[in-house]
Amino acid sequence: MVETLKEKTAKGLFWGAMNSGTTQILNIVIGIFLGRLLSPTETGIVGVLTIFTLIAGNIQSSGFTQGLINLKHPTGNDYNSVFWFNIIAGISMYCILFFCAPTIAWYFHQPCLVEVSRFVFLGFVFSSLGIAQGAYMTKNMMNKEIAICGFIALICSGIVGITMASMGMSYWSLAWQQIIYICVLNIGRYYYTGWRPNLHIDFGPVKRMFNFSVKILFTNIINTISNNILTLIFGRLYTIHDVGNYTQAYNWDNKANSFVANAIGQIAQPVLAAVNENKDKERQVFRKMMRFTAFLSFPLMLGLTLVSREFILITIGSKWIGCIPLLQILCISGAFMPIYTLYQNLAISNGRSDIYLWCNFGQVILLIVLIIVGHSLGMTYLVTAYSIFVILWLLVWHFATRRISGIRILDIFKDTMPFFMTSIAVMGTTYLITMKIENVYLLIAIRIIIAATLYFAVMKLAHVVILDDCIKFVKQKFSK
Repeated sequence: MVETLKEKTAKGLFWGAMNSGTTQILNIVIGIFLGRLLSPTETGIVGVLTIFTLIAGNIQSSGFTQGLINLKHPTGNDYNSVFWFNIIAGISMYCILFFCAPTIAWYFHQPCLVEVSRFVFLGFVFSSLGIAQGAYMTKNMMNKEIAICGFIALICSGIVGITMASMGMSYWSLAWQQIIYICVLNIGRYYYTGWRPNLHIDFGPVKRMFNFSVKILFTNIINTISNNILTLIFGRLYTIHDVGNYTQAYNWDNKANSFVANAIGQIAQPVLAAVNENKDKERQVFRKMMRFTAFLSFPLMLGLTLVSREFILITIGSKWIGCIPLLQILCISGAFMPIYTLYQNLAISNGRSDIYLWCNFGQVILLIVLIIVGHSLGMTYLVTAYSIFVILWLLVWHFATRRISGIRILDIFKDTMPFFMTSIAVMGTTYLITMKIENVYLLIAIRIIIAATLYFAVMKLAHVVILDDCIKFVKQKFSK
């Protein structure tokens, strides 16, 4: 029986949510163990390398992953062309960064980064082996298989990281964790995909996708800089201990908002690409995704803001108390990050990589100006200014994509603001009810129970369609 687009979308969202949910639960467990075993300084050592690994990864895939997904009917030759291009790009990037390692160590005032970075950057070579397979799985909406691969890779890499950290191997445990994750993930991708590369190398498909993909490449680099620019600047201006606190706060914020962003991101581009010739259908699909995103993201992220102090103290201990105010600030802007995913996929699915490029380029330029102007005011100020800017920049994304979608800003407010205002009211009420409780274990438990119950009750009393659809789908899924 052939599945309809609606059924594929619902199934994709289910497995996307399952994948994100299990991934983030595992990340939380692993993060707790590593947070207890490692210090802010040790975490900061590997944290400052994040921007380099991500940028090199962008260059390695060169936007051809999105190019493959956006093709209506990609052939084996298309995948093979991208595969070999990625191999060449991965090896080239490693060679360049190998010789850049001393400069990176000098910039961050950390001599140990020479050896650590050269090891971590091996991930570019290993990951290049699985990029085409990853694109194949996303294109074919193999969300269940993606979830399984990610789950196994996290388990294996987490065990290695925790074991090495408990043996006193410090920041090397984080470095090995990254490499093991990439290798296991690639093994899973090869196991589940029917496509295999061959030695017939034809870069014709890469050339045909180049105009579209090169814009995605530059945009991904700019987007990576935008998301990680604070770590890059903090690593130069502040102590590695302070950078570790920021890295910890950013990681927890990212774990939470990625639950929603990844669930949506796995199906957004292929689904929107399938309906972009029917603008009425595209608007309908996009707005429903927007409501689903707001329904999940706002209570999750604002809820984390509410319990962040208790969460940090219980899980990774008082040595990380410096990251709590940073986490609270980041979670507010983090509530809006999954919405970025939707707008980005709307532009890409319509072949408008130019919108994707210029929106991100403008964002990073203004962020750099913001940092230059306010860097002397301290880390907390910069994180606050960054969060406010990220929220406001969504307006730019909306008006840039309006010509594609035809969706009014009023429609977006109607789709999102009820969930945002409800979440604020629920968290505020919960805070007032529980503010006199002193025991952190009791406090976090009661706050989670009250907030979740209140939010569910309001959604149910308001007869929110998204909630009813979710309940109906889950009942059908588990009744089979």
